[in-house]
Amino acid sequence: MTKLKQELSTLDKQYVWHPFTQMQEWQEDDITIIERAEGCSLIDTEGNSYLDGVSSLWCNVHGHQVPELDEAIQEQLGKVAHTTFLGLSNVPAIQLAERLIQIVPQGLKRVFYSDSGSEAMEIAIKISYQYWQQIKGDDTPKKKFVHLNSAYHGDTLGSVSIGGIELFHDRYRSMLFKTLSVHPPYDYQQQDTISLEEAADKACDELEALLKDRGGEICAFVMEPLMQGAAGMLQQPLSYLKRVRQITKQYEVHLICDEVATGFGRTGKMFACDHVGITPDILSVAKGLTAGYLPLSATITTEEIYEAFLGDYSEYKTFFHGHTFTANPLACAVAVANLDLFEKNKTMEVLQPKIEYLSERLDHLKKQNHVGSIRHIGFMVGIELIKDKTKQIPYDIVEKRGMRVCEEAKKLGVIIRPLGNVVVLMPPLALSQDELTTLLDVVEKSISIVCN
Repeated sequence: MTKLKQELSTLDKQYVWHPFTQMQEWQEDDITIIERAEGCSLIDTEGNSYLDGVSSLWCNVHGHQVPELDEAIQEQLGKVAHTTFLGLSNVPAIQLAERLIQIVPQGLKRVFYSDSGSEAMEIAIKISYQYWQQIKGDDTPKKKFVHLNSAYHGDTLGSVSIGGIELFHDRYRSMLFKTLSVHPPYDYQQQDTISLEEAADKACDELEALLKDRGGEICAFVMEPLMQGAAGMLQQPLSYLKRVRQITKQYEVHLICDEVATGFGRTGKMFACDHVGITPDILSVAKGLTAGYLPLSATITTEEIYEAFLGDYSEYKTFFHGHTFTANPLACAVAVANLDLFEKNKTMEVLQPKIEYLSERLDHLKKQNHVGSIRHIGFMVGIELIKDKTKQIPYDIVEKRGMRVCEEAKKLGVIIRPLGNVVVLMPPLALSQDELTTLLDVVEKSISIVCN
């Protein structure tokens, strides 16, 4: 261990509290401290290089140290680093809003900026809640939200309220507002061992029955389209998203799509909604918006929703919500440069053969004895580890099989993270074919070492 790592490790363990981390274990671990990055690799203080197999928590798009993105920030630094967006505007925020409206599902027209995916979702539910009161009156019963019962939409209290992961959310239930929940297709498939399409029909029937009975009380149905990320990479067929949009329109309930994780190419199209050509009433994006460079998110709505907030000042229809760093010029400038790179590098076109190769390799990986199922769309992958494949007996969570696979992968030069017994792969879109091969080889070998 170098002197630098020893000093930093001591300071980290003395002063820092890490997210989603049992700090008692952390105190005992030989921690990895990243010092720099090149391309799709992270390099620690010891000079060890690791392939970034989870895009630095699902946000890196074009790799690290990208000249065009670095230059965009440097150029903006020569103008202004930050200025409030309350009562003022700024050049890159305006330019980015125009660019976003050009690429999001058709019909979305207004961009409200914030700093993280969780905040973007807080804003989405507050907009929907206020919209219905301003359209139907303050005494409207339309004040409830429906979400999937395994949902994760962030860690602030509003987004936790529309979440459903016991491990993350149950401790805070008494602090939260009450919601309604329905099953995702995956729940029905597990229960009845039916096809995902049949499970989607059952899930949609459940949602439709709820909205038919209580639609007058409901502001919005909130969902991650096609793939529920933090829930364990739970997949939905295209038919589910399409029918959900039809049902929510029929019963006058907003559809809020959380594309914080699925947006900006992760599913093989720019947005998950693009796979079936639907437009939600409200779309939330973050993560890949700045290619993983700076914190920035956006909540994007239709013109109809926006217009419900217009009126004389005395009517108090204003959306009274904002943050200090809303529409930060540095973040907006790098986001514009990010979208430029999507076009210049033909990112989505170049991605397609890599997705095909990934699918082929995952089909092979399914044959491993302790790989129960693989859920995959685009560059989003969840590999579920299982103790007994024949009898469908899962590993006990205390065995930490997913974590152990990730630890083994790190020894082999790859950074990945688990969600319980699900090993998650979500590499940068810029990953080369050779790097993708390395990633998959390491994951396959790590699973064999830990589970066989």
